[in-house]
Amino acid sequence: MPAETPSSSAPDVATLGRLKEHGHRVRTVKQELRENLIARLKDGGPVFPGVRGYDDTVVPQVVHAIFSRHDMLFLGLRGQAKTRMIRQLPKLLDAWCPVVAGTDVPDDPIQPMTGAARRIVAERGDETPIRWMHRSERYSEKLATPDVTIADLIGEIDIVKYAQGRELSDESTMHFGLIPRSNRGIFAVNELPDLSPRIQVGLFNVLEERDVQIRGYPVRLNLDVCLVFSANPEDYTNRGRIVTPLKDRIGSVVRTHYPRGIDEAARITAENAWISRRDEPGAESLTAGVPAIDVPEYLRRTLEVTIAQARGSSHINQASGVSVRTSIACLETLVSSAERRGILTGEQRVVPRVCDLMHLTTATRGKIELMMSDDGDATEDKLVESLLGEAVKSVFDTVAEVDEFENVAEAFESGLKLSVGDEVSAAEQIASMKHVDGLLPAAVDMAERLGMDPEDDQAIASAGEFVLEALYVHKRLSKAGNKYTR
Repeated sequence: MPAETPSSSAPDVATLGRLKEHGHRVRTVKQELRENLIARLKDGGPVFPGVRGYDDTVVPQVVHAIFSRHDMLFLGLRGQAKTRMIRQLPKLLDAWCPVVAGTDVPDDPIQPMTGAARRIVAERGDETPIRWMHRSERYSEKLATPDVTIADLIGEIDIVKYAQGRELSDESTMHFGLIPRSNRGIFAVNELPDLSPRIQVGLFNVLEERDVQIRGYPVRLNLDVCLVFSANPEDYTNRGRIVTPLKDRIGSVVRTHYPRGIDEAARITAENAWISRRDEPGAESLTAGVPAIDVPEYLRRTLEVTIAQARGSSHINQASGVSVRTSIACLETLVSSAERRGILTGEQRVVPRVCDLMHLTTATRGKIELMMSDDGDATEDKLVESLLGEAVKSVFDTVAEVDEFENVAEAFESGLKLSVGDEVSAAEQIASMKHVDGLLPAAVDMAERLGMDPEDDQAIASAGEFVLEALYVHKRLSKAGNKYTR
């Protein structure tokens, strides 16, 4: 979990006696989550700030799970904000939580569960020292991998303590793992099915009885912990990857999804992509010669339509999914291509063009998993290029009919070739466009239709290239590299 800066200092209460005087109310972690969520909803605050598109679908599922005091599993494809939401759950905990000072396992001072904490309270009474844990300390997570052991999650016998003469069945002989050490907090396991079946079985008692067994010795710890998991649907529904009784012990399964619409997807991408390059704090001298990048709406939509089509393509393994991170990486690459052109040409402001879209294959490699029959050298790049072409056609068809620009295509009948490129300035591109009858007026017209400034050279160059690419994908022009011809 990213470090959260405490907005207030810890309470000035250092002993158990003072804690009792202040009327401290003992609540379980799940009670905290439930009551604080109720307060947030009454105040009208968002459950997951910064997470879009889930208000009517995913958020109600999470609310119901917390209200029911359930352990949860977030089930969805990669790039659906599962981990992001899990890491925001600690913000529903109290800002500060009192625990007995000097113990390995965080323990409530009024109702201690561990032998070590009980001994301290028995010996010190109201003078028992209190430590205050900020909610950011009360969250732990573990990425499930096949090599995770019971010792990692539950614990192991400490041979050194055993050699000192303690009994094996004595709780003090144990070295506790991540879950007991997450007592009074939230513990998350990402990609649950990747745990080996033996380890999954080890979670049974923790989920159902809230106790742990180490090396066959029952160590009764009434753990106060909220367990949260994430998983991919294909792995979770595969009986070979998940132990069925474990599913039965998870209270609620929250299904996530990709953005339901292009506008929503574009907003999510814009909010998460790094596109404000000139606003880097402390790097003013380095960004002085970096051009401002103004990404037009039609290219944002083209990018999102490409990703949406990928999520429906029969050539792509949909069980793996196409992450939202793909859209984010593509937008950042688009901006970088335009940024590079501005640096090379000396332009202070640059509007990305269709030629910049051609670099998006570098941002999609590894993020799109092809079906086995389609796998091969450069197949992934060719598929992305094909999807980009279909996206250009789709976006163009929302603003114009291709027949309206047939006169531009006819201008190439004489064998004319027009070169464009990602290193050509807007002024040079417009100068080249003037050699094609009707192209410059068509570019101005298209700029207006796309909501761009028809008097801006950058906008005209971008709109003109969009017209040429639309004629190409509608099979009115041919294209070889960066050259358009009939």
